[in-house]
Amino acid sequence: MNALNADLHCHSTASDGTLPPGDVVRRAHANGVDLLALTDHDELLGLPEAMTVAEGLGLRFVPGVEISVSWLDQTLHVVGLGIDPTNEALIAGLAQVRSGRDGRAARIAAELERIGIHGALDGALRYAGNPSLVSRAHFARYLVEIGIAKNVHDVFLHYLARGKPGYVEHVWATLEEAMGWIKGAGGLAVVAHPGRYRLSHAEMEILFDRFKELGGDAIEVSCGAHDGGQVLAFARMVRKFGLMASRASDFHGPEDSPIDLGRAPPLPPDLTPVWSRLM
Repeated sequence: MNALNADLHCHSTASDGTLPPGDVVRRAHANGVDLLALTDHDELLGLPEAMTVAEGLGLRFVPGVEISVSWLDQTLHVVGLGIDPTNEALIAGLAQVRSGRDGRAARIAAELERIGIHGALDGALRYAGNPSLVSRAHFARYLVEIGIAKNVHDVFLHYLARGKPGYVEHVWATLEEAMGWIKGAGGLAVVAHPGRYRLSHAEMEILFDRFKELGGDAIEVSCGAHDGGQVLAFARMVRKFGLMASRASDFHGPEDSPIDLGRAPPLPPDLTPVWSRLM
């Protein structure tokens, strides 16, 4: 079953992706993806279109979401797979998370204004397919447009990451809240791209231990953010904590992603893929 070309984490214009949901599905199908999950940040808006297009193409589709979580003074992401998008508690919880984004966007723009970058909020809004979900990626695309940096990665590196002039602190959902919403909606919970988090080995183990206590299911082992060493390291974590493994591109768009849909490396063959519970 590891040979299945599963891509269980990607984004559309419903959050910070650059392609509409239907186009994401069509691109995945063209790339040979067998099983696709659309997992927009804190938002379910793109799922109906994606599901309709997937059905028409005969592509197996998993409704998903990626929830922003505050944990140990960091922002983490937990993906929910196979969720019921009509679940009222999930819908209300995501609305609660999104409600803080407007204020955060205004604060980011104010910080950029302080260093002489003007009109950033209006610029970011032009890139936001969903105006209620303006993210750092939308600001980054605007800063690339006006020549502040060569690409989105450089914008994050120099302006929008923690400790940089455009970064602002924000409190998202707790891990307990996010897990409750996902499990309550019948979903499987996956720690997304753990290699991106600035956690020590001990802190990472505390995270996975608590995640499993709360009913967590899997770790994203193979993804666009992980190099070969990280794939092996998180495979060891999967074995140690008795979790399943996930594979994903974390695709945001043709110009904004390190790998394309369906192009993540295969999982180590001894791991149990999370899609074994989704088929």
